Amino acid sequence: MKETINDFQGVWDECLKVIKDNIPLDSYRTWFEPIKPINLSGQVLTIQVPTFYYHEVIEGNFWKLLKSAIHKVLGPNGKLEYKILLTNNGIAVRLPPSIGTVDVQKKPYEIPIGEKTKKQEIPNPFVLPGIKELNIQSQLNKDLNFDNFIEGECNRLARSAGYAIAEEPGKTVFNPLFVYSNVGLGKTHLAHAIGLEAKLKNPGLIVLYVDAETFIQQYVSSAKGNNVTDFVHFYKMVDMLIIDDIHFLSEKSKTQDVFFHIFNHYHQKGKQIIITADKSPAEILGFEQRLLSRFKWGLTTDLQVPDKATRMKIITTKLYHNGINCIPEEVIEYLACRITTNIREIEGAIVSILAHSSLNKKQITVELAKQIIDKFVRSTAHEISIDYIQKVVCDYFQIPVSDIFSASRKRQVVQVRQASMYFAKKYTEHSLASIGEQCGNKDHATVLHACRTITNLKEIDKEFRMDLEEIDKILKNS
Repeated sequence: MKETINDFQGVWDECLKVIKDNIPLDSYRTWFEPIKPINLSGQVLTIQVPTFYYHEVIEGNFWKLLKSAIHKVLGPNGKLEYKILLTNNGIAVRLPPSIGTVDVQKKPYEIPIGEKTKKQEIPNPFVLPGIKELNIQSQLNKDLNFDNFIEGECNRLARSAGYAIAEEPGKTVFNPLFVYSNVGLGKTHLAHAIGLEAKLKNPGLIVLYVDAETFIQQYVSSAKGNNVTDFVHFYKMVDMLIIDDIHFLSEKSKTQDVFFHIFNHYHQKGKQIIITADKSPAEILGFEQRLLSRFKWGLTTDLQVPDKATRMKIITTKLYHNGINCIPEEVIEYLACRITTNIREIEGAIVSILAHSSLNKKQITVELAKQIIDKFVRSTAHEISIDYIQKVVCDYFQIPVSDIFSASRKRQVVQVRQASMYFAKKYTEHSLASIGEQCGNKDHATVLHACRTITNLKEIDKEFRMDLEEIDKILKNS
C-alpha cells in the first residue's frame, strides 16, 4: 500500500498527476496550474483558487475528476475545501468541503464579509453605470411575436420547435435551439417570439435577449474593469438566454471562452439556450470546435426563402397591421411575385407603397406598385423566381397562372407552360426536376422536351420569336 502523504503540497501534486492524465493540456494549464494548496487538516485538503468564477468552473466541469483524485490520494473520506481570494477587496472566503459529500451545493454562495453576511452585488450590464438595479429586463420586442410570424413550409419546423420550447423551457430535446438562415428571413423575429411566448406561459421565467455584438461589448467592458466574474454571474441568473447573430463571436477567443462556460452552466442546470446565426454550425468559421460541437447538441434548423403563398400571407398580414385591408388581390400577388428572396425587402416595399399612396392621395393599384417596386428592386440584389417568370409569361399571353397547373392540352396553354419552363431554365439555377415540380408537377424529361420545343419554335415562327423577345426584355429589366 502506498505510503500516506502528510504535507498539503505533496497531496496536491499527487492529485495533479491524476488530473493531468485525464484532461487536455490546455484545460489543465488554464484551470489547475493557478491553484495553490494551502493546508491539510486530517483528510481535508484546502486549495486557493484565484476567483469565484474559477470555483464555479471547476465544480461545474471537473467535479467527478477531482473527487476521483482526492479519494485516490486521501482515501474514500477525503474532502476538498476551497479558499477564494476575491480580487475586488482582497478578502479570503472559505467555502465548505464539497468533494466526498453526496449532494454538492450548486447554488450561488453568500459571501461572508467581516462578521456580517450579505449577498454579493452583481452589476447589470444592461443598466447604465451608477444605477444600482439588478432587475433583469428581457430586452424583447413585443411587436415580434408569434401572431405576426407567418407559418409556411419555409419555417414550420423552427416555429413548431419554438412553441414547444415556450411551453417547457429547458425541458425539451430542443436545447439548444440553433436557427440559421440568410439575412431577412425571420431569425430575429422567431427568437423574440419564442421569448415572449415563454414569458407569457411562465411569468416567473427570467428571459434575456442579447445580440452577439452587445455581448462582446459587455465582456470587453467587464474585462477592462476587472469584473468578468460579475459579468458571468449576471448571465448565470437568467433562465432562458437568446443570443442573436452568434457568428459575430468569430475569432474572438476570449469571448468564446466565457460564453463556453456560460453555455455549460445553462446545459447543466437545464436552462434554455436559443442561438441564431447566418450559417449552420458546420459552416461557421473562427470558432473553437468544443463550442461548435455544443451548438449541435439540440436542434439545428434553418429558415428558407418563403414560397409565393407564404409571401402573400406575409404581405396581407403586414398590410392588415398597417390598417389596410382593401388592397386588390392582384397588387398582393404582384408584390409576392416581384420580391422573392427577403422578407425585409417586402416590408420596405409595403412601407414605400403606403407612403406614396398616403402622401400623393393615390389608390393602391398594380400600376402604383410597379412604379415603386421597379425603383425599389433595382436598388437591391434581385433574384428572378419561377413564380415571377410564370406571372410575366401568363400576363403577356393573357391567361391565368392557374392554367399552367391544369391538365389542359389546349395549344396556347401548352405553349405558355413550355415557355415558363424555358425561361425558368434560362433565368434560374433550379434543376430540371425542380422546375417541373413548380410548373404543374412535371418530370425533368417534360421540362427538357419543353425547352427543345420552344427553341425550335423560335427558329420557324417569327411572331412567336418576337413574343419571346418581349418577355425576355421584361425579365432582363426585372
